[in-house]
Amino acid sequence: MTQTHSSQAGAGTVVPLDDRLAMHRLMLEIRFFEEAWTRLFFAGKTGPGHSSIGMEAIAAAFGVQAREGDTTYATYRGHAHTLARGVPMKGTMAELLGRSTGINGGKGGSMHLTSVEHGMMGSYAIVGAHLPVAAGTALAAKYRGEDKVTVCFFGDGATNIGAFHEALNLAALWELPVVYVCENNHYMEYTPISEVTAVPRPAADRAAAYGLEPIVVDGNDADAMYVAAANAIDRARRGGGPSLIEALTYRHLGHASSDPGKYRPAEEVASWMKRDPISIYRERLLGTGVDEATLEAMERESRSKAEEAASYAVAAPLPDVSTLDTNVWADGGSQWRK
Repeated sequence: MTQTHSSQAGAGTVVPLDDRLAMHRLMLEIRFFEEAWTRLFFAGKTGPGHSSIGMEAIAAAFGVQAREGDTTYATYRGHAHTLARGVPMKGTMAELLGRSTGINGGKGGSMHLTSVEHGMMGSYAIVGAHLPVAAGTALAAKYRGEDKVTVCFFGDGATNIGAFHEALNLAALWELPVVYVCENNHYMEYTPISEVTAVPRPAADRAAAYGLEPIVVDGNDADAMYVAAANAIDRARRGGGPSLIEALTYRHLGHASSDPGKYRPAEEVASWMKRDPISIYRERLLGTGVDEATLEAMERESRSKAEEAASYAVAAPLPDVSTLDTNVWADGGSQWRK
């Protein structure tokens, strides 16, 4: 039986108001950050990358519940997940622009954002490559008896490659403390996932093969995502093993910043735009009694923070050529070792 999640589903979980406000702020910060970065791309200040505008609720729901020591893995569409783990916005933006003050010294760029100190174990450009790595991190935590949970985000396209199945099989077999989250935005680059997949739900319909429950969530509903995340994280932390969540969502822009996304039907885009996660959540918060002035202040602050990050990154220096051979290996150098 497939699990679906509403804002108060699963074990009586109700989203606390403080977490609701934290999720809304985080979604706003991600949205304004992505908009500022996209504007810099079209101004010729940065190279291309992959925006998650329209998908913010997924990262925010997990971000507000992550503990110190928990680890996160993401795809090349990982700006949101990086910010959700508390990685500084200025350093993240500087990294996207290849600046020396970026979180990886300008060497990682948009598709390889990493901040181990914040539990952000990297964005991965090779589709699905990080799923087995996440299983390894979870295995290490279990082996050491540590109270840590790994969350691994991936796109719908990754469900059709071997690494997805290998990782799920081992995670289930070894009962690892890992949560796999499929961000199903319905397109693998330019191809609808439905055209190349034998089952209608690319992640959830494969769950039973590994003894896992199929969990499908409205990825544009922050409360529903929060509940699904809370249940899966709690299960993993209690030693109950992995979970596989399929979050249904939609990217507002094309696959990458240089893609106009014209292959998507106009009526489909318009329908999903009406389901913008931030607009939906704003109205929900107002309906629960949150003062509009509070939300307006939050919007101003979040936008200002993103604009400051953009200005900081543009003004930041490029890396010195002397750093070219540094941090190639774990010891900080570049010398080949036999």
